Amino acid sequence: MKIDAVLFDMDGLMLDTERLTMKAFDWAGEQLGYQPMGYMVLKTLGMSGASCIKIFADEFPDGPDFDEVRLKSKEFFGQYVKENGVPVKPGLFELLEWLKAKGYKMAVGTSTRESSARPELESAGILPYFDEMVCGDMVAAGKPAPDIFLEAAKRLGVPPERCLVLEDSPNGIRAAYAAGMQPVVIPDLQEPDEEILGKAIRRLQSLYEVPALLTELAETDA
Repeated sequence: MKIDAVLFDMDGLMLDTERLTMKAFDWAGEQLGYQPMGYMVLKTLGMSGASCIKIFADEFPDGPDFDEVRLKSKEFFGQYVKENGVPVKPGLFELLEWLKAKGYKMAVGTSTRESSARPELESAGILPYFDEMVCGDMVAAGKPAPDIFLEAAKRLGVPPERCLVLEDSPNGIRAAYAAGMQPVVIPDLQEPDEEILGKAIRRLQSLYEVPALLTELAETDA
C-alpha cells in the first residue's frame, strides 16, 4: 500500500489537550452558574462547531449555548497554556522528524477553528512541519463528513487512497474512512468500538508506532 501523505488530527492526537479541555469546560460551566460541563467534551469529540452547537442545544435547552461555554473555557485554557505551554503527545516530535526525513507530505486536518488551531500549533512548535492545514471553518461540513480530509489531500496533491490518517476520535475515523483514506486510530479519551476498529486499518498505542507501520506498508507495496 503506497502512502505519500500523512494527515494528522490535532486535539487528542498531537496535542494532549482533551483532558485539559474537559477541566476548562467544568470550570466554565460553574463560572456561568451551571453544572460542570467537562463531560460534553466526550459527546462532541472531533465534531464541527455547528454540530457542537446542536448537541449543546439538545442537552441544555434553557442554556447556556456552546459558544458561551467555549469562550468562557478559553480563559481557563489560555491561563494554563500561558503558565505551562501547550502539552504535546509522547513521540510527536520524533514522528514529525522521521516523516520529514522520509519525504512524506504532511497536513493537519482538525475540526477546530483556524483562529484557535493556528496559535496552539505555533505555540507547540509543530506548525512548521506541515505543508497544509485545514480547519473546521474552512469547509462546508466537519467530521464525521470527509470534507476536511478531502480538502487536505487536494491541497497536497495526493490521491485520497494514498493518505494515511492519524486520528483518536470515532468521528475522525469515520471522516477518514468516508474520504477513502487509510485510517489509523490511536485512542485518547475513548476506546474504539467494533465499528471504529472495522473502519481503521490499524489500532496503535502511541505515535511512536507509526514509523513501523509505514515501513510495513511500504514493504507490502514493494
